[in-house]
Amino acid sequence: MVQTYSKVNASAATLTKNRTEGSVVPASGMCVTCVDGCIGMCEIGKSAYRGHEVIYPQPFGMITTASEKQYPVDYSHFNIMGTVVGAHGIEADSDKAIFPAVNLEVAFGRDGGIKYRYPWHIPGIGSTNIAKNNWEGLAIGSALAGTGLTIGENVVGMDPEAVIKNGRVVDTVDLKRRVNLYKKYQRDGYGAIIVQANVEDTRLGAQEYAIEKLGVECVELKWGQGAKDIGGEVKIESLKKAQWLYERGYVVLPNPTDPDVIKAFENGEFKEFERHSRVGMVTEESFAQRVDDLRKAGAKYVFLKTGAYRPADLARAISFASRYKIDLLTVDGAGGGTGMSPWRMMNEWGVPPVHLHSLLYNYTKHLADKGAYVPTLALAGGFTFEDQIFKGLALGAPFVKFIGMARGPIAAAMVGKTIGRTMDEQMIPVYVERFGNTRDEIFVTASTLRKELGDKEFESIPTGALGIYTYYERLAQGLRQLMAGSRKFAIEHVTRDDIAALTKEAAQVSGIPYIMDADQGKVERILNS
Repeated sequence: MVQTYSKVNASAATLTKNRTEGSVVPASGMCVTCVDGCIGMCEIGKSAYRGHEVIYPQPFGMITTASEKQYPVDYSHFNIMGTVVGAHGIEADSDKAIFPAVNLEVAFGRDGGIKYRYPWHIPGIGSTNIAKNNWEGLAIGSALAGTGLTIGENVVGMDPEAVIKNGRVVDTVDLKRRVNLYKKYQRDGYGAIIVQANVEDTRLGAQEYAIEKLGVECVELKWGQGAKDIGGEVKIESLKKAQWLYERGYVVLPNPTDPDVIKAFENGEFKEFERHSRVGMVTEESFAQRVDDLRKAGAKYVFLKTGAYRPADLARAISFASRYKIDLLTVDGAGGGTGMSPWRMMNEWGVPPVHLHSLLYNYTKHLADKGAYVPTLALAGGFTFEDQIFKGLALGAPFVKFIGMARGPIAAAMVGKTIGRTMDEQMIPVYVERFGNTRDEIFVTASTLRKELGDKEFESIPTGALGIYTYYERLAQGLRQLMAGSRKFAIEHVTRDDIAALTKEAAQVSGIPYIMDADQGKVERILNS
């Protein structure tokens, strides 16, 4: 039987389905019998009357999305290797080498001045409704946990209250709120708030404003993401908003200043405009100049995030990051997304995570072997749980220090927020109510956090933040357990031989030994001793 990797023509993401769900043509995704008279439940049928609207996942503003494509190799094709001997980073003593003793802290940046309590952060949540509506939980939860949070693209441009003079931003409401909310709850210097920029943000001077007016130390250049090959996009339900975004220089479809378009919108012929960002045009000269400009503006740390582009672009990213002493390079594999990336693009574009991350390791090692500067690396692309985090750290060791996650933390924030709302409405679902009906009873981290913060501050914490904090606490304990089993008691001790490939294809792609070949030299020495 020929294996197919893609699901075509029907998905929950586009609110479509096949009429003959049990009999579908693998190549086209069409029903085996396409009947004249069908109302058009599949993606082809829906496209027959809603056209370009069906390109994007729906309902927009209430969801995050990720590819349904089954890649030939993914992180489940590796297993974590444990051992019964020794310990790294702690004395090999059963009373001392216990999993709570595993140190998950990481420090990075050229001066090692950024420190996280946990080896992960959120690598970029921008102007979408899903980000804005959950920012309190994301910012406060991340700050309390001591991890990083990146304010993504277009936040300034989408802010109707931003003050822009001569094409440059001089004041904001939304960006200021996002930065200050994180900084208010930051503890003991752990974590970082990072401001990202795309083409439009750079033109507006958003990062310079963040540095000079908001005290932001970390800024990030963006070459794209793993979800799409184009700039960011959102949908706009207001004609007035679509028009002022058009005036700010965004690509808005259809043209909201066209009289015929205005008339069609007012008549209800369509209900949403699309706002798109431009694609960047990378050159070494412009990259070097931008890095220099940001450092002169006062940026203490400059990051770069790139997406699932072709191998030559990945080589370009690590090469430029090395040459211009970038503090952090994040590489995001294909398939994920927190906004409204085109659905087919999300499924069919780009280099999958394991392939991309394996290439990154090879290219970085090439530079390191020559004695070149190597920035701290972070991997992104569908990570949600501690086992995947461990595998990502091992695959990219010693260069990868932490993992980027977005959909998982957003899900935790949304669930926490929803629980809070049901508590306020006294309509807690039975599934949750079995644990109790107060935040102290429902959120397992509440007692510890209440003790640390005090009653007054704890009560001010939104339940979305408790969702993030508690999710992170679970990841931390799970990761400590896995690391202790491998006898690695700090992140710097994790190595590539802490995982093994379960298939020969996974071994070939990653350079990680096939599980039947793992420890071959050690095995021979033990058997022959």
